[in-house]
Amino acid sequence: MEYTGPEIFIKENPEIPLVDVRSPSEYRKGHITGAINLPLFTDEERSRIGTLYIQSGRLPAIEKGLEIVGPRLKDMAEKGRSLARKGQLKVYCWRGGMRSEKMSWLFELVGIRCLVLKGGFKAYRNQLLEDFRDLSNLIVLQGPTGSGKTEILSVLSEKGEQAIDLEGLACHKGSAFGHIGMDVQPTSLQFQNDLHAKCLQLNPDRRIWIESESLSIGKVYMPETLWESINHSPIVELAIPKAVRIQRLVREYGKSDIEVLKESTRKIAKKFGHKYVQEVLNYLEEGDLENATSLLLDYYDKSYTFSQKKYKARKPVIVKSNSGDPYINADKLIQKIEEISAVEWQ
Repeated sequence: MEYTGPEIFIKENPEIPLVDVRSPSEYRKGHITGAINLPLFTDEERSRIGTLYIQSGRLPAIEKGLEIVGPRLKDMAEKGRSLARKGQLKVYCWRGGMRSEKMSWLFELVGIRCLVLKGGFKAYRNQLLEDFRDLSNLIVLQGPTGSGKTEILSVLSEKGEQAIDLEGLACHKGSAFGHIGMDVQPTSLQFQNDLHAKCLQLNPDRRIWIESESLSIGKVYMPETLWESINHSPIVELAIPKAVRIQRLVREYGKSDIEVLKESTRKIAKKFGHKYVQEVLNYLEEGDLENATSLLLDYYDKSYTFSQKKYKARKPVIVKSNSGDPYINADKLIQKIEEISAVEWQ
């Protein structure tokens, strides 16, 4: 077996399967994107061995581990052989210690060449944070709620631009209504790992579009190193009239269950004010989505203005549009970027 650091382990020979030998609960909390869980121990077994280690020491814990694993070594080896590609596997555990070492030993007994992650998942996470800190050529797309930024990012990708869809990876659109129509959110760890995997697919020497977001997106958190990179990167702000944004939001949320919309509205009562929230609830009850949306945008526009002024280090370049069409707005953004000199980004 061969040990290597996270940069080589992740980036080189991506076609070689990743095997995560940690327990199922460790894997569910967060794993390297694309890794397959082939646990050495179940959660309950890992807990028993850990308790024995604390109470009786290393040797009794190892003996118990051998007793547990022994009967299923053949099955594990067969699974490893079925997963291997070109006779190779990449193997990791939490710290690159005994679990990954022993599983790799077993795999190599049946002819599989193993690359083991030195420092394990913990080392990968440290590398991830550094990679986000060093991410350059970001262009931050910002605009008030209802501007259609996520759709625009998708169109930019269609047009050959590089784009990162934070909301898609987070399965949340960021607001109190952001969960509507989305899948269950991943854990913060998994969101960050998936985001890292996406970034590794991009060319760091070309511009990368990314939406301006809060540190938290629903229940998940961005890596703080990426958050800092976003706050210090060049910004393009899309300015779209409120009436156009209202139309778009009514189309997007108009078919949602009214009770779900009411529940989401109540979440902002403390910050927006109970009086205004009650007005929104009344409009929703009457089926007047336009006025409900207009009132909600009063709240979100103030919140947007505050957050941009507080956290962003650079002044945005403004791109005005009277259209809600993401193709038109994507073309406007690209055109503006091509016109901007380096001095204007300062």
